[in-house]
Amino acid sequence: MSPGNIAALVAAGAFVVLVILLAIPLVKLGRTLDEATVAIRKAHERSDPLLIGANDTITHVNTQLERVDGVTANVQQVSSNASALSSVFTATLGGPLVKTAALSYGLSKAIKARKQAKADDTGKHARRTRKRGRK
Repeated sequence: MSPGNIAALVAAGAFVVLVILLAIPLVKLGRTLDEATVAIRKAHERSDPLLIGANDTITHVNTQLERVDGVTANVQQVSSNASALSSVFTATLGGPLVKTAALSYGLSKAIKARKQAKADDTGKHARRTRKRGRK
């Protein structure tokens, strides 16, 4: 065997060792990819019921939102009707009601003042009579 043949055998052996060393990580990487594929497949199978449930929930929420929209429209209409009714009440009864209240307050004050004046006159008359009686 010549030194060239020996060098070729050493190079071939080194190449085999290199291929074996590179084959181990490649095999492990292949297993990892297989496991990832299985996990993705399982996640996909489990996600279908979740997506169906989410779709049902969204449909239910949309139905409820339509009902709420109807309720808010009715509340808005009731609110505007109450505002209009309040305006009509103020326009028709507010003025006369205020005038009646002012009149009753004025009459009450006048009656109290008259009673007070009568009481004062009665008191003055009694004092005068007592003074005359002493003289």
